[in-house]
Amino acid sequence: MDPATLLRKSARLYRDNTAFVCEGRRQSYAELLDRSARLANALRDRGIRQGDRVALLSANAFETLEQIGGLALGGYVRCPLYTHDTPDKHRYLLELTGARAIIVQQEYYSAIEAMLLELDQLDVVLIPGDTVDQSRSYEEALAAADPHPPTVTLSDDDPHVIRFSAGTTGMPKGILHSVRGWMDMGNEMALVISRLGEHDRYLAPGPLTHAAGLFAWPLIAVGAATVVMPSYDTARFLELVERERASLTLVVPTMIQMITEHPDVRTRDLSSLHTVIYGTAPISAETLTAAIDLWGSIMYNIYGQSEALPLTILAPQHHLPQGTERERQWLRSVGRPTPNSAIAILDDDGNELPPGEIGEIVGHSPGRMRGLWANPDATAERLTAEGWIRTRDMGWMSEDGFVYLTDRKEDTIISGGYNIWPKELEEALVAHPAVAEAAVVGVPHPKWGETPYAEVALRDGEHVTEDELIAWTRDRVGSVKKVTGIAFVEAVPRTPIGKLARRIVREHWAARQDATTART
Repeated sequence: MDPATLLRKSARLYRDNTAFVCEGRRQSYAELLDRSARLANALRDRGIRQGDRVALLSANAFETLEQIGGLALGGYVRCPLYTHDTPDKHRYLLELTGARAIIVQQEYYSAIEAMLLELDQLDVVLIPGDTVDQSRSYEEALAAADPHPPTVTLSDDDPHVIRFSAGTTGMPKGILHSVRGWMDMGNEMALVISRLGEHDRYLAPGPLTHAAGLFAWPLIAVGAATVVMPSYDTARFLELVERERASLTLVVPTMIQMITEHPDVRTRDLSSLHTVIYGTAPISAETLTAAIDLWGSIMYNIYGQSEALPLTILAPQHHLPQGTERERQWLRSVGRPTPNSAIAILDDDGNELPPGEIGEIVGHSPGRMRGLWANPDATAERLTAEGWIRTRDMGWMSEDGFVYLTDRKEDTIISGGYNIWPKELEEALVAHPAVAEAAVVGVPHPKWGETPYAEVALRDGEHVTEDELIAWTRDRVGSVKKVTGIAFVEAVPRTPIGKLARRIVREHWAARQDATTART
């Protein structure tokens, strides 16, 4: 079923159910359809047509779900920009997609106002909240628009969403998903977790522009509620779980660590939770064990990427920190392929590798992208001849089908002809009782080509020397793979969604080299 039809159906079946909650404000399904339809018609009244790209720039807000619904009702292509990006990057993405309209939250508007005037293809700007320019008032536009959903026919292959890559190795790329692909992605996500129903309450502590938004349509399909946080705060998260009786949530490992270590965590009633989904970055065994002790056996690790999601699932029955050695090893994996996904491990020549051998992970998923927007060459690089996604992640698969990640292909350190995986060294470092977190990259070396270098954040009150940590890694991974240089930092750099920002670690190393050269 296409999303426009699904929204109309759910508004009829669950009209009085709560659809959305933000900062205490609530929206029923009847209200969601009304405002979504008004938005679709307001854009149409301003000349935006089916298939046109419409950008959104906003943190989680009361208008977020109706914007997702309104763009679907109008057959527009939703292009969610990321609030942490710079105005220059916003401009690049608006020009890349040829967006004809943008809905921008007031607090982000002033930084891009002048730039928007320079974009010839941009015809419509709408600003939720108070604005001095009434011609750009989101609320004025909705108030004047027809409340009846427009008549739009959507085909499975129509473009639906353009998500954007992180751009860690260059400028971001537009990842295009069709109507069918996006709905299949949501259906597959719903298939691998606990069954959803109309009484479920999904707490989204992260932005719906990222992975948190992947559950929007599965929740709408059953008349459940989405509760969002405009920004993450651990105390607020615990309060909302208890007050809203949240039954499922999606968190990143850094959030899990903050939750399990929060002083109030044992005083809050978290019993309503039946599903805790995590992913996007590695999680330490210590944090995972603490989370299982807190929540019980309700955790799901989902692996995939914007180009294909979900690919694998590590279900609650595979979270066994007290199990056998084989069962404990599962915790270091990202699980097995989901029911309608498939995984293979390929060498550099495209040959499938046997279990246990490291190669590039390729996957086929119901939520596979249609392609990279306006970039056929990059699309061809990411797809095999059979249409599988080249993830650029390196890893291996066990005999029993569990997938283990080693690292991003571009992060592989080649030192003296040996392949070294940063993740292996990071795991060795955080196993030291004084180390809270670590990030490892390859840096130039005159003899070996590259050598492993780490930024390390210590636990409060702990102390350890660089030489001691280097010896620690040598004892655990061998002299060839050991870290050869360490900088101690307050916190390792991460992206806004919690992934290690290794590019920044490399920049820090280069800056330290320049400073050393200047002193000499």
